[in-house]
Amino acid sequence: MNAEKNNTILLDHGAGGKASHALFSEMILPLFSNEYLAMGDDGAVYSVPAGKMAFSTDSYVVDPIFFNGGNIGDLAVNGTVNDIAMCGAIPLYISVGLIIEEGLPINDFQEIITSMATAADRAGVKIVTGDTKVVPRGKADKIFINTSGVGMIPEGVNVSGSRALPGDKIILSGTMADHGIAILTAREGLTFDGDLKTDSAPLNHMVKTMLSSGCEVHVLRDPTRGGVGTTLNEIASQSGVGMTLFEKDLPIKKPVNGVCELLGFDPLYIANEGKLLAIVPEKQASKVLDLIKADTFGKNAAIIGEVTDQRPGKVFLETAIGGQRLVDMLTGEQLPRIC
Repeated sequence: MNAEKNNTILLDHGAGGKASHALFSEMILPLFSNEYLAMGDDGAVYSVPAGKMAFSTDSYVVDPIFFNGGNIGDLAVNGTVNDIAMCGAIPLYISVGLIIEEGLPINDFQEIITSMATAADRAGVKIVTGDTKVVPRGKADKIFINTSGVGMIPEGVNVSGSRALPGDKIILSGTMADHGIAILTAREGLTFDGDLKTDSAPLNHMVKTMLSSGCEVHVLRDPTRGGVGTTLNEIASQSGVGMTLFEKDLPIKKPVNGVCELLGFDPLYIANEGKLLAIVPEKQASKVLDLIKADTFGKNAAIIGEVTDQRPGKVFLETAIGGQRLVDMLTGEQLPRIC
């Protein structure tokens, strides 16, 4: 493909002819290259050991496609890697579906797929199959990405949102609301003091360390859309337990908290893309917390609450001044198209 002649994506790039072949063979394949893609077949054929597997899929339509600390490409890879990891699995292979709007600058496309390749390498997963479609101007918004992934669950690992037990501790692996506020400020062109950037990151290495330590982990979940508040409501409902959070222990960056206060957002409901919630037995909570803090993406981890046998299905927050309020499931959408 002659990038100097064609500096934007054209419908020809999705028509299945020479331009499509060039887009794949000259731009995509060199970045995603591995033995499975090199076969050139309609799908990837690979061997798996006996045992349980995890499989997940997600689609990414974030607006804007570039934001402080990342873009739609690495967000898509990290998101699926994390979904697999939250099942207690080791992510192995992912697929990539690209729906590109005619007119997307080639340089932007190059930056996005380069970040996807970098994210895959960092997570230790291989992109083994995929698809590319180009749609006419106005029929999409620059680029949409679907990623699906599979992973193997190590023997003895049993992680589920239905396994939280009264007495368990709730651990959050870092500061809340970083991603959602980064997207909001980029979308609206808002400028604030402080480092407002996405927390998008792969969490599979952190999870592997936790699970291979011998510590018992009942629940893992990444609090993306709906944030920490909605995610914990989902788990409380699945497990039939109550939960109490402690406002004084909730980690949040001052600039992020400042934006939330200024614009009237509750950080408990703002999306995260590089954080996890771990619910573990009380006797192992300190050890798991130390393991998370030792990870690159877990330095600000904290125990934020506990599981109770009171008010099953409900989450309450003990406020800093000693009050208590219900943390209900998010109704509607605070910030659309954040992933």
